[in-house]
Amino acid sequence: MPRDYDVIVAGGGMTGLITATTIAKYTNQTMKILVIDRNEEINPARKNISGWTCGDAVSKRSIDFYSKEVGITYDYPELEHKVKGVIAFAPDRKTKVSFDGEGYVLNRKLLGLRQVEDAKKFGVEFSFETESDKLVLENGFITGVEILDKDKQRKTLTAKIVVDATGSASKLRQNLPIENSFMEKQIDRENDMETTGRYILEFDRGETDTSLFDDDYCIIHLNQDIAPGGYAWVFPKSKNKVNIGLGVQKKRLVTRNQRLGKNDTLQSLIDDYISSNTSIKNYRLSSDDADSGNSRGNWQVPVRRQNDCMVENGYVIVGDAAWLPRPIDAGGIGPGIFASVIAGKTIANALQAKDYSQSSLWNYNTEYVRNYGYQMASFEILRRFLQIVLNEKISYGMKHFLSADDVEKIVSREHPSFDKVNMFNPLMLFKILTHWSLAKELRYTAKKSNELVRHNQAYPESPESFPEWKNKLDLLLSDAYSRFS
Repeated sequence: MPRDYDVIVAGGGMTGLITATTIAKYTNQTMKILVIDRNEEINPARKNISGWTCGDAVSKRSIDFYSKEVGITYDYPELEHKVKGVIAFAPDRKTKVSFDGEGYVLNRKLLGLRQVEDAKKFGVEFSFETESDKLVLENGFITGVEILDKDKQRKTLTAKIVVDATGSASKLRQNLPIENSFMEKQIDRENDMETTGRYILEFDRGETDTSLFDDDYCIIHLNQDIAPGGYAWVFPKSKNKVNIGLGVQKKRLVTRNQRLGKNDTLQSLIDDYISSNTSIKNYRLSSDDADSGNSRGNWQVPVRRQNDCMVENGYVIVGDAAWLPRPIDAGGIGPGIFASVIAGKTIANALQAKDYSQSSLWNYNTEYVRNYGYQMASFEILRRFLQIVLNEKISYGMKHFLSADDVEKIVSREHPSFDKVNMFNPLMLFKILTHWSLAKELRYTAKKSNELVRHNQAYPESPESFPEWKNKLDLLLSDAYSRFS
């Protein structure tokens, strides 16, 4: 049947825009593509009413990948500040681990405007101030979306393929009308979502302490008292401008308050974290960001592995809608870029083959998981373990149980093996015995990680093999879930 569009992308955030542009690029601009954005045209890609709420950090590797695959290159002012890497500090701030290599802290508003401009150059159409709230099903295929336009008129738009980039709480995914779908519709909000908040501040330089602020590095603080079940961050946007905030797991915040006899909230934790930073003095809301309502904000972030199946007949999920942020640090921009490009290329091939089935779109699953997402389940287990460990053990483990090889793996975004936790190493025997439970659990997470990585690198090449693969994955995960509950 004739359709209004070849592709409708619901959600005009970063991943939706990258997916749309990639499809247009790889179909030589021969397809009719529509991006639906609930924001005004002057504020595209805004995540919520608080603005472009995010940590804003991304690796150079991710930006270079997009440039190589799609031919679009960013520079200042979209790339607001260049950094040499990310440093994670133990709770005592004496031990640190560097990872991720060179990267950038983004200006999300300017990047959104630039991405819309790029997409339009590739022939992508836009419908701003429009909500996508329901999928249309026909003969087992998603064939469009119901929308509420800026005039509050309800309409149905049809397409050969619908891309869902509407965020972690996607109504489209939650109400997917395909029965017996492999795609998970709901996330475990208690265990796999974090509540986060941040400010963008201008400030005067105070005490020189590179564990508190360093304009060359993004800083992460692991601390169960400051950010229970999550972490806090200080990401430089210039020598006197910073993206600073933290994320918590709600149930860990409750137990932290009970343990310390306090009644803190996310907001009070953030305010205390900022005021205690002696390197940041006379801070105030960033004037540029305050003008656009972006200087402060809260948001919910998924921190589990990606959805185990990200495609259905005529339907693809990307970005937070696919739960792509990394489990350890909630970084979603890098995974979102890789996934969106892969999804866009896969959709382009499906359009050219005139086959919009799950089988035709399946390569998006396989290529992403085998090449980029294969570590996420193992990091999910490490995160669950770290969330139940108190500060003293985290500091001890980072100081005594992380080897140089482990650090190298973390730099490469791989799971550490904790080889130093070895009873046959006489130099480590005393350290292991004095922290036996910690050593034992670290070895367990390393073993479980290897199993999960191997399993994900064997992600099935077709939907027919998925149920068996999924059953084994659930068995591998359930043992760790019960151990670290």
